[in-house]
Amino acid sequence: MSIRFGANPIIWSNDDMRELGGSITLETCLAQARQIGFEGMELGHKFPRAAGELAAVLARFGLACVSGWYSAQLLTRSAAAELAQLRPHLDLLKALGSEVLVFADVSGAIHGDRERALAQRPRLAAAHWREFGHRLTQVAAATAAEGVQLAYHHHMGTVVQSESDIDTLMEVTGAEVGLLLDTGHARFAGGDPAEVARRYAARVRHVHAKDVRAEVAARALHEDWSFLHAVVEGVFTVPGDGCVPFDRVFQELRSYSGWIVLEAEQDPDKADPLCYATLGLRNLRRLVAENMR
Repeated sequence: MSIRFGANPIIWSNDDMRELGGSITLETCLAQARQIGFEGMELGHKFPRAAGELAAVLARFGLACVSGWYSAQLLTRSAAAELAQLRPHLDLLKALGSEVLVFADVSGAIHGDRERALAQRPRLAAAHWREFGHRLTQVAAATAAEGVQLAYHHHMGTVVQSESDIDTLMEVTGAEVGLLLDTGHARFAGGDPAEVARRYAARVRHVHAKDVRAEVAARALHEDWSFLHAVVEGVFTVPGDGCVPFDRVFQELRSYSGWIVLEAEQDPDKADPLCYATLGLRNLRRLVAENMR
């Protein structure tokens, strides 16, 4: 598998703030994604979760199922209990031929609450990281045994947010745990996504490509906005429209093989999904061609 380009439906309809893009139908999302030239889609709240129905919907538009987000709570339950909760989602991905699982722990997370400032996000005490890493490695080994690679998604408003958090996560987990490099979340959190890519290229199993408007991110952090307030104010955009150094990121990922998924959660009334997704894929293709091949 070389590089394939997918899209996340959050460009059209937001999962955490469902009034954003609430009127945009799944059919519109998929038809536009295919029209633009994407090969696959990640899952969102408007997608059916029965394997046969989901396969039929995606087949109508000639799109593969790339993966789907899973909200874990490994800080509060055992690996066995987490795997039991994960089972329906894992089975759905397997049935659709997905080879990667987007996994993030949301214990105490505040990214879905528009009223809670980013400073209130959960933090893990040093003494608890090892146990968290042990449980995560157990889950990742179990999914890998079934042909699905766990890719951990660092995310604003969660326990793994900063570049330092990513470093610690990689330190306390085994090689079974892959990293989902999200360029937008890494930059918004104050990190350098190219440096993250350099350090962990061998463990990057999935890529979410979105850009950041630096002035909005700076204001959001200075004034301690909530994550969703920052989204509404336009902190994210598509690659090539912000400050993320995608040339450096992709130079560090020359050995990467897999999906690069376009994201840019914005208010679709302010940022037309068809226009921005078209621009994003055009820029991604150019950036990959210039820096990865």
